[in-house]
Amino acid sequence: MNKKSPREAADWVRNIIHDFINQSPENNLGNNPPEKAFAEPLVGFSRGDDSIFEAYREHVGPFHLTPLEIFKGTFPGGGVSSRDLTVISWVLPQTEATKRDNRRETRYPAERWARARIFGEEVNKKLRQHVETRLLDAGHEAVAPSLSPLWERKKSERFGFASTWSERHAAFASGLGTFGLCDGLITPRGKAMRVGSVVARIEIEPTPRPYQDHHAYCLFFTEEICGKCMPRCPADAITEEGHDKVKCREYIQGLREYVKTQYKFEGYGCGLCQTKVPCESKIPAAKDVED
Repeated sequence: MNKKSPREAADWVRNIIHDFINQSPENNLGNNPPEKAFAEPLVGFSRGDDSIFEAYREHVGPFHLTPLEIFKGTFPGGGVSSRDLTVISWVLPQTEATKRDNRRETRYPAERWARARIFGEEVNKKLRQHVETRLLDAGHEAVAPSLSPLWERKKSERFGFASTWSERHAAFASGLGTFGLCDGLITPRGKAMRVGSVVARIEIEPTPRPYQDHHAYCLFFTEEICGKCMPRCPADAITEEGHDKVKCREYIQGLREYVKTQYKFEGYGCGLCQTKVPCESKIPAAKDVED
């Protein structure tokens, strides 16, 4: 394609993502008749040479890969540097119907939520592949880290469950949100969402990060109020000390039989801490916390 300016390239990539979510029949919950899995997405960008990616390695563990390592592991040679790379991140908000259903639940995931966890993540996977392919077809080397053989689950000495690439941390770096008490990412569309990313050799200006602290949007940390996600957790995995990943994972995995019996497909999910909370669909303000 003709060389685009950084702004034109950003608009082009945004349109690829928006068109897929808004127009593709692939965006569905796997039900009949098909319903959309996700609402209007958010898109952000960060530079491959942003120092935050080195900070992640120091924070999470030496196994955590930088954009350059992901890229060079996919496209060895070629003399590329980290400043040549852009991390493209997106937020896929849950639909109003999915959030509404899950608000009503106190122990198990609503069917739409469980579908969004399984079939919705398949949508996210296809979006990653679609963005990667469109970039490659236009002459831009690109890789979706979560689809790469370099992606692995790891154990962090500091945080327990971890991986070689984090979609939420890529989104944080790309100005799309900050972390809450339950470890969920609070975005301008709220915490009820999924995230994805692609690393590409393309010049796009980074999205400004309108925050300094990684908890900037969580009222529990900024105002010492809220904590509404704690009583929403049926596993008691969220306390004032934070999120117990082991308890959370064990509880969610234990829901497979419920989903299979009640909803007639193989799956799991929970998401109760992401719904019926002030940060469900937006960045919350103190007035959003009920007495």
